[in-house]
Amino acid sequence: MLDWDRVRVFLAVAEAGSFTRAAERLGLSQSAISRQIGALEEDLGVTLFHRHARGLVLTEQGELLLETAREVARRMAGVETAIGESRDKPVGHLRVNTTVGLGTVWLASHLAEFCERYPEITLTLVVTDTDLDLVMREADVAIRLQRPRHPDLVQRRLMTVHTHIYGAAEYLEKYGEPRTAEDLDHHRLIAYGDEWPPPVASLNWILQAGRGARDEQPPRRATVKINNVYGMLRAAERGVGLASLPDYLASSSARLRRLLADLEGPSFTAYFVYPSELRASKRVSVFRDFLLEKVAEQPVW
Repeated sequence: MLDWDRVRVFLAVAEAGSFTRAAERLGLSQSAISRQIGALEEDLGVTLFHRHARGLVLTEQGELLLETAREVARRMAGVETAIGESRDKPVGHLRVNTTVGLGTVWLASHLAEFCERYPEITLTLVVTDTDLDLVMREADVAIRLQRPRHPDLVQRRLMTVHTHIYGAAEYLEKYGEPRTAEDLDHHRLIAYGDEWPPPVASLNWILQAGRGARDEQPPRRATVKINNVYGMLRAAERGVGLASLPDYLASSSARLRRLLADLEGPSFTAYFVYPSELRASKRVSVFRDFLLEKVAEQPVW
């Protein structure tokens, strides 16, 4: 009989196209991923992947296993929901995936209240700017900053997030305050690192703020690049430079002040997302309703 844990790792590798990305999704080391795939191939007596410098390609046998494994994963998710749910009260475990900014600051600040209200639900919060695969049950639910397109995912709009430029008093005392967007050319700027895909494409708008679409000037140079918005927040708080931040994030800091009041960056919409087989899940519905309640209480959206 096949080991489902090994098949689950195979699914992640097949979807990600590499051991490295699969390891990031599953929170395992690349060596552990490699061992699991090797053991699965030994169990089956076939090769599942062709390995080459550019990544992994499924063999014919790997394609057959992938098709079957996806269907098994969907069926198992439905059975798990049917068995684990109570009609009278929400119980069980909920694995939640969201971005570093939303998860570490906004959502984490509300977890104590949720746990008090629903003591029979346990939570795992997975914060990463790389989306986990909900269809493959790498997480049960997610807060996404882009509208999901997969037909098997249910979505509910949570909030529209606005962005502005923020700086700390320590920085402004030393370097002065920008009065126009053009003044940003002479300031130290904090940006999202371009070596990694940002959670939303417009996150680095500070590098182009005040310039028209036909402006031939190159983007401003960032003094510091950080690969998550929480790190950008902390750097701005410490006076490293100015940063374009989501209002929900910057409003959590007493050290930051909004600058250039008339200059607003791009906005983006966050969605609560979960697989269709969890549509009847009580623990999912109470978590969704709790998030909507907390959004309504906060005036920065």
